[in-house]
Amino acid sequence: MRSKKFIYGLFAVLYLGVTIFGLGPVFFSDGPNKYRMYTLTWVIFIYIALAVILLIFNKKRKK
Repeated sequence: MRSKKFIYGLFAVLYLGVTIFGLGPVFFSDGPNKYRMYTLTWVIFIYIALAVILLIFNKKRKK
């Protein structure tokens, strides 16, 4: 029970970090739109990777 809360807290911090440090440059960058789209692509990829890792972790815990 305690480790489950720790893992969820860790993933919450990771999602928050990706949101702040990833979406901030996408919205507030002064560069061309090309670089914004590259950054957005990487941010979306990181969100998907975190979600997949969390799903895999949850499946292993239930077995």
